[in-house]
Amino acid sequence: MPVSYSQASDWIRAFAATVAENKVYLTELDSAIGDADHGINMNRGMQAVVAKIDGISGPDIGALLKTVGMTLVSTVGGAGGPLYGTLFLQMGTSAAGKSELSADDWAAALAAGVTGVQSRGKAELGDKTMIDALAPAVAALQAALADGSTFDDALRRSAEAAEGGMKATIPLVARKGRASYLGERSAGHQDPGATSSWLLVSGAAEAFSGEAGQ
Repeated sequence: MPVSYSQASDWIRAFAATVAENKVYLTELDSAIGDADHGINMNRGMQAVVAKIDGISGPDIGALLKTVGMTLVSTVGGAGGPLYGTLFLQMGTSAAGKSELSADDWAAALAAGVTGVQSRGKAELGDKTMIDALAPAVAALQAALADGSTFDDALRRSAEAAEGGMKATIPLVARKGRASYLGERSAGHQDPGATSSWLLVSGAAEAFSGEAGQ
C-alpha cells in the first residue's frame, strides 16, 4: 500500500506531537553532552512546521517535505536545524512531484535525506550522532525490501534498526559536534540526535503501516 499525502502529513504531525511529549527527555540527554537545548529547539521547530503545513493541502509529498525542511532551517537553532532541515529538503527533492510513495520511493527518499545529512555534517556511523540511528534504518529498510518483505515488515525492521543504532551510541565517544569537546566523558550517554531520529523513523513505521491506512 503506497503512502498517501495525508499519511505523510499525519507522520509529520505525529512526530511534532512526539517531540513535544519528549521535549524534556531530549533536552536532558543533550544537557549531559551538548548545549541542553535539543528538545527545546526541535519542539519549537516542529510546532512551526505544523503551523506551516496547515496552510498547504497537497497533493505533492515532495513539496510537503521541502516545506518541513525549510521551516526547520529557519526556526531551529544549534546543529539540529541545518541537519534536520537538510534531511527533509533532500527527502523532498527525492519525492518531488509524487502524490503517493511506493515502498521503494520511501526508501529512496530516506536514503537521499541521510546522504544529505552526512554530506552536511560530515558524520559517519560510529561518530555518536543522528547518523547512528538513520544509517541503520536505511540499510535495514533497503535490505528488507530487497528480500521481498512487505512494506509493513520493512518499516518495522527499519524502526528496530534505528532503535538499535540509538542505543549503540551510549558507549561511544563522540567525534562530532559539541559532544566531541568532552572526549572520553561523552561515553555512557545516549546521543540526543540519534534519539530524535529514532522517534522520526519509528513514527514513520506507525504512520505508513497498512493498519494505519485502514
